[in-house]
Amino acid sequence: MPSFAIIIPARYASTRYPGKPLVPLQGAGGQAKSLIQRSWECASQVSGCTGVWVATDDDRIADAVTAFGGAVVMTDEACANGTERCADAIARLGDVADVIVNLQGDAPLSPAHVVHDLVSRLHSDGDVLMTTPAVRCSRSVYAHLADDVANGRVGGTTVVSTSNDRALYFSKRLIPYLPQAVAEAEFPPISLHLGMYAYRPDALRLYNAAPSCELEQLEGLEQLRFLNIGVGVGIVHLDPLGWDSIELNNPSDVPVIERILAERGID
Repeated sequence: MPSFAIIIPARYASTRYPGKPLVPLQGAGGQAKSLIQRSWECASQVSGCTGVWVATDDDRIADAVTAFGGAVVMTDEACANGTERCADAIARLGDVADVIVNLQGDAPLSPAHVVHDLVSRLHSDGDVLMTTPAVRCSRSVYAHLADDVANGRVGGTTVVSTSNDRALYFSKRLIPYLPQAVAEAEFPPISLHLGMYAYRPDALRLYNAAPSCELEQLEGLEQLRFLNIGVGVGIVHLDPLGWDSIELNNPSDVPVIERILAERGID
């Protein structure tokens, strides 16, 4: 198996939720920890990794990470998204691993074992340059996503893929369209994209060399640049999780995530 390192890109000036990495989230024991600390703790549970770094251009985030004992790599403030920030971080850190895993800093409920699944798929499928996970929506996750859409909020990301698990398209909309009866199933046929990527070094080089595309800009989804330049994106489909893996995209997500932390007994 190839070696891997984890980079957690984090920026303060998010257009959708400014200051999001430093938003406190209360755990099961009543202790509040910042989103970036919870993301760091999620990454630190992954065994076998050569290192974990938070990549940021903001001193407030860097100071917070240093305070809880994390490692920081300062990156260019011109980085437009997490993938560009990962590429910049690796250019500064050097050859730290065969595979770079991007664990996005707004997904503290992502299961740690998925990192190994992504690296394993890269190892077994030489035709893909990057991999990313998706999980079948539960009825409650689907309702959460549908509520975001109905109320004009930009929420989670969904993905559709081919029969050989290559991404066809990612969207902030619910895709595919579902008739009402199908949408009311216990597990509607909607794949929720989880905020994690594993890249071969060539993928990051190709990405940085390519201009941003219109779909990427319209959807606000960095991974669409890969599809636009014809880079194969392998989708790792996960079995339904025992909890709702909600990302922190909007202030209304905070109580939902705190409830799940409490239900899972995570301090």
